[in-house]
Amino acid sequence: MELGYGPEEKFGRKSFFDGGLIEWIGWSILGFIVTAVSFGILYPWALVMVYGWKINHTVTDGHRMRFSGSAVGLFGNWIKWLVLTIITLGIYGFWVFIKIEDWKAKNTSFIN
Repeated sequence: MELGYGPEEKFGRKSFFDGGLIEWIGWSILGFIVTAVSFGILYPWALVMVYGWKINHTVTDGHRMRFSGSAVGLFGNWIKWLVLTIITLGIYGFWVFIKIEDWKAKNTSFIN
């Protein structure tokens, strides 16, 4: 990870991912365990942890990306979406994926 002000490059490319396989496996297993043990209640924490790792290791067109979302910020939405899904007998659940993607985009930016 370069900390300078200019555009980042790796192997002559301006867009790349610099995360490692072992890190990804570790974060994914930890996220799965936390979600399973909590019966899904801590899914927002697992999602923020894994997605944050992915975004923070992504460089697009020479600009490193940064994820600023928090599990607490997502948890309130998660509860609201769960209630709406229950009230609508599962119908609102089809929109939850879109809502999560929108929340991720809202909390993703470029550092440089």
